[in-house]
Amino acid sequence: MLYYLFEYLDKMMDVPGTGVFQYITFRSALALMLSLLLSTIYGKRIIRFLQKQQVGETVRELGLAGQNEKAGTPTMGGLIIIFATLVPVLLFAKLHNIYIVLLIVTTLWMGTIGFIDDYIKIFKKDKQGLKGIFKVIGQVGLGLIVGTVLYFHAGVTVRTDTSTSDIFRAPTSTVVLPAPIEEKSTATTIPFFKNNEFDYAEVLAWTGEGYEKWAWLIFIPVVIFIITAVSNGANLTDGIDGLAAGTSAISVLALGIFTFVSGNIIFSNYLNIMYIPNSGEMTVFIAAFVGSLIGFLWYNSYPASVFMGDTGSLTIGGIIAVLAIAVRKEMLIPLLCGIFLVENFSVVLQVSYFKYTKKRFGEGRRIFLMSPLHHHYQKKGYHESKIVTRFWIVAIMLAILSIVTLKLR
Repeated sequence: MLYYLFEYLDKMMDVPGTGVFQYITFRSALALMLSLLLSTIYGKRIIRFLQKQQVGETVRELGLAGQNEKAGTPTMGGLIIIFATLVPVLLFAKLHNIYIVLLIVTTLWMGTIGFIDDYIKIFKKDKQGLKGIFKVIGQVGLGLIVGTVLYFHAGVTVRTDTSTSDIFRAPTSTVVLPAPIEEKSTATTIPFFKNNEFDYAEVLAWTGEGYEKWAWLIFIPVVIFIITAVSNGANLTDGIDGLAAGTSAISVLALGIFTFVSGNIIFSNYLNIMYIPNSGEMTVFIAAFVGSLIGFLWYNSYPASVFMGDTGSLTIGGIIAVLAIAVRKEMLIPLLCGIFLVENFSVVLQVSYFKYTKKRFGEGRRIFLMSPLHHHYQKKGYHESKIVTRFWIVAIMLAILSIVTLKLR
């Protein structure tokens, strides 16, 4: 909202200094600072409100050290993340930008699903929460919305022209960039390959001429799968103090770099990557989101004063998935969100192996002492602060390797 006010003051009133709001970097910095302040200052008030409403976590008996001490800790802390993200976005972002609209819808949509799940667990005394089928329906519904908008909306395009590749060799200090050729495309990026663009439409090439118009049959299901998988991965990772928030902040920060360079015609040409017009505006959202996650860690670090609950974890996963898809980096998710992937696989492997051995040998056997993986290390006697710190270090290494793919092909 403030963006439009300052745009008016700059263009219509010619007020000195107001033009600075046109810069994404400036607005991103403001969004980051405001989200940090909101999450740390008002986060305490939200926690007190949750305590008054007796929104306490019910902890299952898992045989873990210090587990009983967590009982009664306020949950639904994801409300802090949502609040501290959306307020700066509404103030500093271009609200007519289709990518910002999608991210706001994603935040509210997944936040609502998570809130309902937490509400059922706490106030209905049902430890299972929202039935899995309804969670999946909600995730699929969001995937349909995101996939349909990204495929059909006229504002979602990519640049196919590469005529500005020699811009940095221009002899003059003033360079006039040629108008980029923009078109609708389902192309995405394959990491570590030189000619690293893959078009989902090519999957249907065998059907003959005109196959491109049916690309949505591939693209939309892929979007649904990614959103469902990443949101569930974030949900499973939220098991010990600070783990999900910290690893997510690292992944989102890396996505912010991808978003900024992909939305900038000069950087995208220099790095020889896909230029996605208007996508740079997502940097403002990312800055606010990172600030809210770091601010949330003020209260969620060990020993946690609040848990994010499904209200936060499902929202985090949904946002990360949509960001990666929008900036055409969804194939980097297994690397960038490697912690989520490993946590997911640890559960799948544990359950599958247990069922297989029970059927084969008459008794179920386990690969890990407990799943998800972070509980395995707790069972081995590691303090959760050490587990979280080491998972953060791994997440940082994965994020750096993901960023390196900009040039490593």
